[in-house]
Amino acid sequence: MSKHVVTLLPGDGIGPEVVAVTVRAIDALDVDITWEEGLIGESAMPVHGTTLPPEVLDSIRRNGCALKGPTTTPVGGGHVSVNVGLRRALSLFANFRPIRNIPGVDARYENVDLFVVRENTEGLYRGIEHVIVPGVVESLKVITAEASTRISRFAFEFARNRQRRKVTAVHKANIMKLSDGLFLDCSRAIAKEYPEIEYEELIVDNMCMQLVMDPTRFDVLLSENLYGDILSDLCAGLVGGLGFAPGANHGEKVGLYEPVHGSAPDIAGKNLANPIASVLSGVMMLRHLKEHDAADRLKEAVFRHLAKAQVRTRDMGGTATTTDVGDSIVREIESAPVGT
Repeated sequence: MSKHVVTLLPGDGIGPEVVAVTVRAIDALDVDITWEEGLIGESAMPVHGTTLPPEVLDSIRRNGCALKGPTTTPVGGGHVSVNVGLRRALSLFANFRPIRNIPGVDARYENVDLFVVRENTEGLYRGIEHVIVPGVVESLKVITAEASTRISRFAFEFARNRQRRKVTAVHKANIMKLSDGLFLDCSRAIAKEYPEIEYEELIVDNMCMQLVMDPTRFDVLLSENLYGDILSDLCAGLVGGLGFAPGANHGEKVGLYEPVHGSAPDIAGKNLANPIASVLSGVMMLRHLKEHDAADRLKEAVFRHLAKAQVRTRDMGGTATTTDVGDSIVREIESAPVGT
């Protein structure tokens, strides 16, 4: 029996391509993992008649860990977001995304090292909306003390465990005085329990401006759902783009790891996608499994690959394929002695 069983969700569009590179790289580390593959998203519809089959949810609950590719969400119609469905069904209340400069990746800023911690289950991003009369739609933003307190505690515990110096709560309580006001009340209450960590609050529009002026002044950003989604993409642009942005979703018993970017259907099946964000999500997954040596080896292999500047996908100005990048990362893993 394997030490770890991980639910593998290739997803839609470029998902199967970038996830395949990630699995190949992790397998090259000789970590004792069995992959339990399931279909979600558009690829699941012809087989299961739904984008989120119950057996896939059961697999994730049973294994406690999943590696996921991006899924397609239709704009302005069609099926509901698979990501939203997964987060609700599995109570994946915390989304966190590291935003760091990566060696060998050109970026607008240096010395960026921050985390976006985002509440994952409520707010406008929950997608509760209805037509009142033709031409008039109402969207509901629901904020609860329970969820706001839970994500605030997660952010401060995260900051303490990672020896981070500051938590910045992001809000729009000057306008949404009750909903965002409640979020801030909960954040302030939790902040008092962590006196060693600096706490500040910024209105979301000011937060965006401050990030593009000087992202190095921030450490851990604490946000409700929609603001966190927007901010994490903005932050990815500060350090090279979505092709280098890994992400994680955590509940009490489950960790789900996925690249931040979308399914990019325009290049799906063309072997052109940059798989680095997916591979770095695999690094986060290995740490969740407490395979820290393997995580370090995979991260360093990615960094060595990028530093050589010979195998680059077109988003980095090169001509390499997704498979080429996978080959390069595996070569770096196999050529480095274990323990380096």
